[in-house]
Amino acid sequence: MSDTSIARLEAEVVARRERLAHTVDELVGRATPKAIFQRQKEAARARFADVATTPEGELRVERLAAVVAVVAVVGGIVAYRTLRKR
Repeated sequence: MSDTSIARLEAEVVARRERLAHTVDELVGRATPKAIFQRQKEAARARFADVATTPEGELRVERLAAVVAVVAVVGGIVAYRTLRKR
């Protein structure tokens, strides 16, 4: 083997090692609980925005009213059961 091919192979090994280190660092960053929580939070916001707004960006009042009604009914049932146990 010539010195140039050995030098080229060494440079290739160094480059691959650096790419691998970068990939591992990126995976570690993605796997942290904080990063996972942030992704889940952004996904939940996006789902809420899809449900609560029209494609034009206006609020879907009928859907929000239905959600508020369900929350009120469930809250009323929980309050009733709590007060009834006393």
